[in-house]
Amino acid sequence: MKRIVGAMLFGLGVLLVVAAVGLPLYVAPAVSQLPYDLERSESVAESANAEFLQIKAGAANIERGGLRSTVEVVPQPKITDEKMTGDLEGKAVVWDVFQSVRRIDNNEMINEYSTQLAVDRVSGAAAKWDAAWLEDGTDQPANYAGQVYKFPFGTEKKDYPVFDREIRKTVPAQFKEVTEVRGVQAYRFEQTVPEAELVLAESSLKLLLARFAPEAKTARLMYTNTRSFWVEPVTGSYVDVRDQPRKVLVPDVGQPTVLLSADFRYNEATVIASAERAADNAASIQMVRLWGPITLGVLGLLAIVGGGWLALRGAGRRAAAESVEEKRAGSHRADKDGKDAEPEAPTAETPTAETPTAETPTAETPTAETPTAETPTAETPTAETPTAEAPTADAPTADAPTVVAPSADSTERTVPDQRSSAERPAAR
Repeated sequence: MKRIVGAMLFGLGVLLVVAAVGLPLYVAPAVSQLPYDLERSESVAESANAEFLQIKAGAANIERGGLRSTVEVVPQPKITDEKMTGDLEGKAVVWDVFQSVRRIDNNEMINEYSTQLAVDRVSGAAAKWDAAWLEDGTDQPANYAGQVYKFPFGTEKKDYPVFDREIRKTVPAQFKEVTEVRGVQAYRFEQTVPEAELVLAESSLKLLLARFAPEAKTARLMYTNTRSFWVEPVTGSYVDVRDQPRKVLVPDVGQPTVLLSADFRYNEATVIASAERAADNAASIQMVRLWGPITLGVLGLLAIVGGGWLALRGAGRRAAAESVEEKRAGSHRADKDGKDAEPEAPTAETPTAETPTAETPTAETPTAETPTAETPTAETPTAETPTAEAPTADAPTADAPTVVAPSADSTERTVPDQRSSAERPAAR
């Protein structure tokens, strides 16, 4: 039984070790990438005291107040299946993203945009896809590149190029520190977008000049931004984001006008939800990539050692039992052979017992009439009587009837002994 249990444990241990090796090699890569059926997500960032441009009923005004920016990511599995072909097949997913900026006090729309892009499933960076588009009122091509809405799985402590939608370019986000957000370890990156001129539509330029610089003939829209990203390193997901955009209208005549100055940051609900989601996903990946293989490997080795020990111990006991059984069987056979050999001894002596039968009477009565003593009577002298004693010493029980038999015969045919008592052999 122990051999069977040991063999089963040994086999189980081998399977566990194989699983421990296979998890990080085959399963971990499968879970460390964006799924096709990713659920839609929403993040909300707020700026408590922002300065912003609001155009309403054809009139442009600078307002102050709270702003709320909402970004909604909607994965498109059907479009992914249809459009992600060639080099992108199985490597990228299609996302639709919508962003709106509204006033907190009255929920009036201040700005919005929508886009569709392909995202690499592992790196989280924008994949090169000619069908990508971005609608923000500027009629510029998207030109997506670098990290857009997340960082890579297995984010490292290094700089990453992050795409800026306003300038359609990537700007490095520098690694700053390791910190925690709601109990979740996070890498903080900081991106500083240097001052750049934005494209301004002709209709928008005329409206702004008429309101803020009526004497100017032209103007430039200057933009800068400072962003901070708190990234959970295992999944590359944002757990917190801070965005500090600034836009200034600089006319050729007159004073610059600030069109936007805000400090957006994830609200508490978004931070909590993002941290929990990132922690759960990171735990699942770490289980497959690290803790699962370690646990299975240890259990597998223990099962192999335990199973091998039980199997060897069971084999040893069985061998010992077989040895004992074999010895017992040998002893039993020896005893049986001995018992069988005992009756064979007199059987072997049986012919010799017949011989003294004829000789013994010659010792007591040298009769010539006895047919059995025809040959030995002439050859056997009285001095040969010791030959009758040898079988007596070896097997007295066999000689006793041998002596008695002739005496029974002598009662029928008695021949008086003519010798004197001195000549007669002593009676035994």
